[in-house]
Amino acid sequence: MIGKLEGKILEAFLETIPIEFSVVDSNDKVLAWNRHDTRVFKRPEGVLGLDVHNCHPKKSVDKVETILSEMKTGKRDKARFWIDMGEEKVLIEYYALRDGDGNYLGCLEASQRIGEIMRITGEKRLLDL
Repeated sequence: MIGKLEGKILEAFLETIPIEFSVVDSNDKVLAWNRHDTRVFKRPEGVLGLDVHNCHPKKSVDKVETILSEMKTGKRDKARFWIDMGEEKVLIEYYALRDGDGNYLGCLEASQRIGEIMRITGEKRLLDL
């Protein structure tokens, strides 16, 4: 990253981006997430420090385990999938977090409602109403 974001600016940025995220460490423990009021996947504060496998529905735990295992071995750096939640389409992406030497540090899970984005057509320029 070029430049530095600290304190209130960093926190405001993480709470403002239109993506909800969760971060787990290299041992699959939940470290943090942003708290959008509109969050698709709610996280109770009690899961901080717990195993991420306990934060997913039983039917998807084995898939999450596979993704994380492949990230740890270097076989995979990302996973992208999307699901329908009622009328809304949700994009879910997992990204391996690695240091400058490529060592696995953990995983970023990023989710975003994309239904409105998928309906975009034509063109809208800066400041067009």
